[in-house]
Amino acid sequence: MDWTDRRERMRAIIAGPRCIYPGSVFDAISARIAEDVGFEAGMFAGSIASFTVLGAPDIVMLTLTEFAQQAYRINRAGKLPLFVDADHGYGNALNVKRTVEELETAGVAGLTIEDTSLPTSYGASGAALIPIDEGVGKMKAALAGRQDKRLLIIARTSAMAMTGLEDTIARLKAYAETGVDMLFMTGVKSRAQLDAVAAAVKLPLFLGSAGAELYDLDYLSARNVRVCLQGHMPFMAAVKAVYDTLKALREGVPPASIKSVASADVTKQVTRHADYIKWAKEFLNADISGG
Repeated sequence: MDWTDRRERMRAIIAGPRCIYPGSVFDAISARIAEDVGFEAGMFAGSIASFTVLGAPDIVMLTLTEFAQQAYRINRAGKLPLFVDADHGYGNALNVKRTVEELETAGVAGLTIEDTSLPTSYGASGAALIPIDEGVGKMKAALAGRQDKRLLIIARTSAMAMTGLEDTIARLKAYAETGVDMLFMTGVKSRAQLDAVAAAVKLPLFLGSAGAELYDLDYLSARNVRVCLQGHMPFMAAVKAVYDTLKALREGVPPASIKSVASADVTKQVTRHADYIKWAKEFLNADISGG
């Protein structure tokens, strides 16, 4: 498939004057819904990938192959530009290079590589960061793995919540010098923190796990933030809906009494039912409209 258009649209947003909130997606249907309701981009997080594919917590149990396959399923379902969280790149800098190659092939528009020491080491008492020099090596490897220059390579750090503002800025400056396209921070809780970073680095910024006072698109746009996550509520909402529905059915609630389900029209829309009717008529000379 040709991923050019979605990558070009994403680069236009990053080069533009405004911040966007991407829609958190986890499969083909959620990506289509995000596209249908007007999100400019989607975000497939590492934690949500682990939940969706393995039913496991976010402790880096997922493999690169599993992650790339799910990203591809999301991408082929529509035309929504997709960001993905590639965690630590599934290993050292050489693994990072391969991670970029696989995710580029899967059609993502942008990916993050972080400097957290993952997976958790034996005897560890908490999360830790890799040395800046090792992080720089990972970012260089990510850039070396990219073949389509339209693909966004995004350096990510959790330093704000772990080692503070000074180390965050030092890391972002070092990663910016490698030639990455954006800088991603988690754990920014105050405007003072964001103001300091925005004054120190020039690349477009990407925020995750942001504090409540930061959710103002005008403010974020003025601080060179171009993407800001809103968490991953769609997956959590889906879990609750499935849990509540199955529990009600198990307890004997009549199916006709359960009202919080998608209508037939919505189901047909998100499964692209009309397209399949058209293709069946065109290629099979068959009428499947009753299916």
